[in-house]
Amino acid sequence: MDLKSKIILISGPTASGKSNFAINLAKKVNGEIINADSMQIYKELKILSARPFPKNYQKIKHHLYGFHNVKKNFSTGDWLKLSIKLIKDVKKRKKVPIFVGGTGLYFKALSEGLVNIPNIPISFRNKIREEHKKLGQKKFYKKLLKLDLISINKINPTDAQRTIRAYEVKKFTKRSLHDWFKETKSFFDKDDFFKIYIDFPRKELIERINNRVKLMMKLGAINEVRRFIKLKVKKDKSVNKAIGVNEIKEYLNNEKNLKELVEKISIKTRQYAKRQSTWARGNMTDWLKLQPQEINKFLKKI
Repeated sequence: MDLKSKIILISGPTASGKSNFAINLAKKVNGEIINADSMQIYKELKILSARPFPKNYQKIKHHLYGFHNVKKNFSTGDWLKLSIKLIKDVKKRKKVPIFVGGTGLYFKALSEGLVNIPNIPISFRNKIREEHKKLGQKKFYKKLLKLDLISINKINPTDAQRTIRAYEVKKFTKRSLHDWFKETKSFFDKDDFFKIYIDFPRKELIERINNRVKLMMKLGAINEVRRFIKLKVKKDKSVNKAIGVNEIKEYLNNEKNLKELVEKISIKTRQYAKRQSTWARGNMTDWLKLQPQEINKFLKKI
């Protein structure tokens, strides 16, 4: 299997072992690893974002990890620009670019192009979010379908994030989000990519998630959030959505004990993994699905 001419994409739910797989694959194909996780970009959230350990950087060159300040905005478009430049740089060095992460939108932007939607004012977006909060996902989804019927076959009724996005785009631009998508083009051809999705069985994944959360506590996640609080990051910054930030704040405010904290973060992480799997079913149909027991067999073929 010749992967040396490809741009390799590796995804999967959180805690599925993507980073280790990427390192083993990089050794085989002379690759360099590029982060495709929207939380692992931040300098200040090393533990909660499960950023790879420094020892892994020594084995294989890593890019776009822990380089961005939590106080500054960072969009999918920003990530895409940096990634395109990195692909060129890595290929110039006769290495293989290997993207690894769990942010589906990053992969979509890279392989399909980024939607060139006009900027929607934050005040407008916040009003939509308030409306969603008031109505709940089920009623808000029905409201979306009245406004934009195309969404019925495009957006899962339980996917709150995409429902809100589709609604605000149609409401503000008067055009369906899906019409905007049609106009997008990738900088690369479909054949340039080799896409791998690690498809972990749910029961095993839950156990791995629970173990990871316990490890995060041992590594100092609580102190990490203490330092984060001191930075006084504005509430509208997306980094505040990182799983564990609000839960640890509640613990520090004596609203939860340690056992409750660990359980809450574990539940939130399991819910996130489920959303990632739902995204994959709808948006990663052409990806090679690898079960954990198939990984070694796959590596031996290369």
